[in-house]
Amino acid sequence: MAAENCSDGGQDPNPCYLQKFRLYETRSNFYMVGRDKSGTLCRILKIDRLDPSELTVLEDSTTYPEIECYDLLRRIHEGNRSTGGLKFVTACYGIIGFIKFLGPHYMLLITKRRKIGAICGHTIYAISKTQMITIGNSPVQSNMAYSKNEKRYKKLLCSVDLTKDFFFSYSYNVMHSLQRNLCKNETGLLNYETMFVWNEFLTRGIRNNLKNTLWTVALVYGFFKQVELSVSSRDVKLTLIARRSRHYAGTRYLKRGVNEKGRVANDVETEQIVFEDVPEGCPTQISSVVQNRGSIPLFWSQETSRLNLKPDIILSKKDPTYEATKLHFENLARRYGNPIIILNLIKRCEKKPRETILRSEFANAIRYINKSLTKENRLRFLHWDINRHSRKATNVLELLGRVADYALNLTGIFYCQVTPNCRPEGLLDLTCVLQNDEHFAQIPCDKSDDGEKLDIDVGSDNQSSTETVKPPMFQTGVLRTNCIDCLDRTNVAQYAYGLMALGRQLHAMGFTESQTIDQSSPLAEDLMGVYEKMGDTLALQYGGSAAHNKIFCQRRGQWQAATQSQELFRTLQRYYSNAYMDAEKQSAINL
Repeated sequence: MAAENCSDGGQDPNPCYLQKFRLYETRSNFYMVGRDKSGTLCRILKIDRLDPSELTVLEDSTTYPEIECYDLLRRIHEGNRSTGGLKFVTACYGIIGFIKFLGPHYMLLITKRRKIGAICGHTIYAISKTQMITIGNSPVQSNMAYSKNEKRYKKLLCSVDLTKDFFFSYSYNVMHSLQRNLCKNETGLLNYETMFVWNEFLTRGIRNNLKNTLWTVALVYGFFKQVELSVSSRDVKLTLIARRSRHYAGTRYLKRGVNEKGRVANDVETEQIVFEDVPEGCPTQISSVVQNRGSIPLFWSQETSRLNLKPDIILSKKDPTYEATKLHFENLARRYGNPIIILNLIKRCEKKPRETILRSEFANAIRYINKSLTKENRLRFLHWDINRHSRKATNVLELLGRVADYALNLTGIFYCQVTPNCRPEGLLDLTCVLQNDEHFAQIPCDKSDDGEKLDIDVGSDNQSSTETVKPPMFQTGVLRTNCIDCLDRTNVAQYAYGLMALGRQLHAMGFTESQTIDQSSPLAEDLMGVYEKMGDTLALQYGGSAAHNKIFCQRRGQWQAATQSQELFRTLQRYYSNAYMDAEKQSAINL
């Protein structure tokens, strides 16, 4: 997060964020000038170019007015005139990170960005263009910089398209849920340590060196979409965010199941945020709900096959006491609280056992783990073979809606009112809504990855208000959904959960009298479209093709023959990607 408190003492209510940068070079150094949003205050970063083995980055602690900054650059130019002076390199919008293979260090920059949404006045951006800059100056670069292996590594890194599905914000912790952001106003270095920041390693050196994150941006990978809805003649913005974990990340057949640390493949947190679209300065209401998807947390695999569309599932017996599975669910409980509700959508019976192998072993694992848990903290395990019911889309969505209702009754949703004095440049804070009520300080909320419980910051100032402030609501616990790939069937279930949650969110805001939304309503159609786009995006990332959306197509009444041909094409596309493309893609992700 390109954010840091402006003062050393306490929490500054108006933290400064560097958002626009200009890179200059001399023969011996790079100079990066960072400007705040207004463009009137500047900071300067110096990067040494003469030592090819070490990355040396120095920050000038002074904040300069723009005219003084230009004067300093002029003096640097005069001092280096004999070796070519100071030259402009590029404008940029933040440092993605630094990397070294076999030769020199490289700096990755965002050179074009685009706005894709905003959450309570905090802009969210996607990347439009990047540039890789070689740090070392040509006279001191070794021949290694031009070696075959060096070029191969550079090509591999560049094959990760940062302009697709990566997003960031300068002033909002987009790697965290809204509830966590409101419950604990975290800034700076700690945000990069979470599982959803994909350039954590690339930025580690500069962050540890400077002890701040002014110059770097934290990239989240997954999906971000914001749409406008009309509910009871009121304008509402719905935001759907999918955050893909950087741990045990990879492609379909090359990353399956769980690893020894309890991290699972295709681990994605999905958050649905709804807020009232009101003019700036007016009180607004905001609500969010979080759900999770991830590979079945057992040691299992499938061999990539160019001859078999459905390779056999190989279940390993190397963890008889399910220690890795237990670690996985402990991590979920730390992040979201209890209860953990597991919705397992895989097949119940098959002529040739494939999915059923995992179904029975997963059930055994949950039974074993639950023996050591207290009654209130036991895992809630639901089996439901979605394929048996998929001939009628309406029937599937109705049944999944009942599961969603059950889960939401256990976990609840997050809701609060945000008053005008906390919708600004600074990060959001529950101080704005809780005021002096000590009761809410006891309500659990999201927990950090390392198990630290997040305390709710309750303001101590007595504030008089003529407006009625509704008490906040909190989500405690999470619904975790899986099928085999955690793509197609899982996405349908996540939509059903999102629709049921949306009804509760709008009801909490006072927009609807009922907590449920009719499946045939325009609102349900709009939401289905957003979840369908998310499903396609996540499926392309992990599986190599868009998602199989047969149930969505049936729900819309699309021609069956057209749907079948689309499904066949996506099956072949996924097969080709898995068999011929995934090895290179996996190497790039690993790098």
